[in-house]
Amino acid sequence: MQFKFFTLTNGLRIVLIDTGAFPTLTALLLVGTGSRYENKKNNGIAHFFEHMVFKGSKKYPSALKISTILDGLGSENNAFTTKDYTGYWIKSPSKHFPILVDILSEMVLNPLLLEKEIKREKGVIIEEINMYEDTPQYKVWDLFEGLLYPNNPLGYDTIGKKETVGRFSRQTFLDYVNRYYQPNNAILVVAGGLLQNQNDKLKLENYLEIIEKKFKNWEKRKLNMFNKFYEKQTKPAVSIHHKKTEQAHLVLGFHGLARGDKNRYVQTVLMTVLGGGMSSRLFYEVRERRGLCYYIQSGGESFAETGYVYTRAGLNLDLNKVKEAMKIIFNEHQKISQGRLTDEETNKAKEMLKGRLLLSLEDSNNLATFVGKRLLLENKLEPPEEIIKKIDQVTKNQMVNLAKKLFVKSELNLAVIGPFQQDSFKGI
Repeated sequence: MQFKFFTLTNGLRIVLIDTGAFPTLTALLLVGTGSRYENKKNNGIAHFFEHMVFKGSKKYPSALKISTILDGLGSENNAFTTKDYTGYWIKSPSKHFPILVDILSEMVLNPLLLEKEIKREKGVIIEEINMYEDTPQYKVWDLFEGLLYPNNPLGYDTIGKKETVGRFSRQTFLDYVNRYYQPNNAILVVAGGLLQNQNDKLKLENYLEIIEKKFKNWEKRKLNMFNKFYEKQTKPAVSIHHKKTEQAHLVLGFHGLARGDKNRYVQTVLMTVLGGGMSSRLFYEVRERRGLCYYIQSGGESFAETGYVYTRAGLNLDLNKVKEAMKIIFNEHQKISQGRLTDEETNKAKEMLKGRLLLSLEDSNNLATFVGKRLLLENKLEPPEEIIKKIDQVTKNQMVNLAKKLFVKSELNLAVIGPFQQDSFKGI
């Protein structure tokens, strides 16, 4: 695998990765902004703008024009918005790279943002909000993050609220884009079989020339920061959303480690032991032994200055069984805090993490995201072999000590959606 790193004069970082595999590639543009850069008035603008780039640009003036060309390349494309970054990607045969990067640059740098398209897309996004409201296993995340990060944009719904989305104008988009869409706040990753093109073979230098031509006029400006979150939790927080459902959806968790914390891989292995697979503690205890749920899974999320660990589950609607499952989940957290952890389950979790990391990097889209996200958010790239080494170095004692620090009942957060009242979980 061949890596080449470049930086344009305007600050745009470029990574070219030749995998030596099939003659296909993914071009991914990551911009360092998301919903945590918003405020109460423009909540949802990051996600809404992601939609608008597909509605036409100066060179490709309509959504139909863009989609027709991309379909004609045999490509796949999409975009996504998170708390702290937004991504736009196109995957296609390598020979189409010149037109692919032309479309990508035009969409993001020169969107038309027509008022009529904004008005039309408001309806689409409001229906997307309605869809999430009707999908409790996703909506429960909004409740959970709202508990963790009260009065901070990290606790906002990434998609926004109907009332905020409904007020957006063209100027709202322009203000947001001018503030955060800057070349010195972005990374372009091109990954795949870059040198496998059977027709006019492109060298890596040719890729750079094509990119520079399309992005060199992107104007560099001063970077804007986000509002930092300062942890203050002193007692358990509970949010119960009453809704008639066929299954109770729950997220239970605690504040976790920030992105650059030295124990980040200790936390990853710890949460994998708890609920990282079908042989994990929680999957076995809650689903296999007692039949209380369909899905259950544990993990973590990290940001620049904070993070969280969680367990999510879809449970039987019987309130007593929900409480039973919650008790089991919390008890399994406490068992690890008490040192009840075996070498076998620790080693199994490590092997699972290492194997799934390597398997994920077979896909050019995953590879581009893996590299781009780390460079954008951490300004460094840990190669897979270094990550594997750090996973191998995790010890049982480190996991137990971290569990004692994280799994504190006074800092528990619980979000539930189901046919329950708030006082149903009094005393949690």
